[in-house]
Amino acid sequence: MTAPLSRLTAMARRHPWTAFCGRRLLRLAVSLCAVFTGSFAMIHLIPGDPVRAALGIDAAPALVAARRHQLGLDQPLVAQYRHYLSALAHGDLGASLVTGTPVAELLETRLPATLEIALPAFLATVLVAFPAGLLAAIHTREGRRPRGELVFTAVTATLTGLPDFVLAAGLTAGLAVGLELFPIAGATGAASLVLPVLALALAPTALLARIVRVEALRVLAEDYVRTARAKRLPSAALYLRHVAPNMLTASLTVAGSLLPAMIAGTVLVEKVFAWPGVGSALAQSVVAQDYPVVQAMVLVLGTTVLVANFLVDLLLGLLDPRSTIREM
Repeated sequence: MTAPLSRLTAMARRHPWTAFCGRRLLRLAVSLCAVFTGSFAMIHLIPGDPVRAALGIDAAPALVAARRHQLGLDQPLVAQYRHYLSALAHGDLGASLVTGTPVAELLETRLPATLEIALPAFLATVLVAFPAGLLAAIHTREGRRPRGELVFTAVTATLTGLPDFVLAAGLTAGLAVGLELFPIAGATGAASLVLPVLALALAPTALLARIVRVEALRVLAEDYVRTARAKRLPSAALYLRHVAPNMLTASLTVAGSLLPAMIAGTVLVEKVFAWPGVGSALAQSVVAQDYPVVQAMVLVLGTTVLVANFLVDLLLGLLDPRSTIREM
């Protein structure tokens, strides 16, 4: 047993990037298994009978029994779990208890709409928070401009503390109803993207900007930055070449951890703006007690979050190769 472990350790030291990717893939596989098992267990842990909830309390017992048999819910749990994994392997996510529509068809129409607001919101968060946090650190380093620091802290703390649905309601009242600049709800063109994207992006942008500022202040206090400043390097070279790369890894780690929260936030934001995405379909399915749809939506959202975190980990490994060695 010791010899194979020694060979694996030696191989990992010779190829740290390969070992790093292998560990991340193993972690992703374990996490996906947990998501698959949790989504399967969910429909059995919810109180009540999902079939009767979908058919109505007045449905004939024979109809309920036939529907349960059709869905395989009268089989032992182990057999149901095997069937569930086999169906997932073949791309079968089940069908709605209410409409009978395959969930895969529902996702095919709903998922692009969710990505249409989630991806721009995440990109906007990264593209705005990094320069905003860096500029705030530059202008408030070493105790300079305390009023500017107070304004930055107050604004970002307020935005960070507001829930997504409060931001969505405030944006609707101010920019859609009050100023009539954007549509109130629905997917009616490019203008209808603005409010949902803002509602998703404002709080994460404020939080990430605070983290970036703290990291930038730490780097600005380092001796090598003082040395570079003493050499009278141009500001662009100083901040972009010496400060930004050294604060990037920790800040990107935080940015990656914000992505799951933003994906989860689409549920409420889509509901507020009547956006035809996965989040609004999930909310409707919960109200209708259409548990197979809820199960599939949770599975897809959970898998999306895990894959996104996996890709962020790989990106961080590329940006900071030292992290692949520190895990040895």
